[in-house]
Amino acid sequence: MAFTIAHPGVTSALLRARTMAHLDDLLAGVDVTLTDDVLDRIDEIVPPGFDVGTLDQAYIPPALQNPLLRRRTATQRTVA
Repeated sequence: MAFTIAHPGVTSALLRARTMAHLDDLLAGVDVTLTDDVLDRIDEIVPPGFDVGTLDQAYIPPALQNPLLRRRTATQRTVA
């Protein structure tokens, strides 16, 4: 959840919890704020724009062209 919340390109997260334990684990991530260091490390492991599918590559999302659009600011990532 924290990773999803950090990215402005993601407008919603769909939860597929089948048990209360799954739901509890997912909701616990809402209170987590990932640091820029952690998000940078994730980008090193899975580079922005890496696609395992065969989608039409003619469209390049703005967040892949401008690194400043890849994540919300640290204050925007916290849940109020």
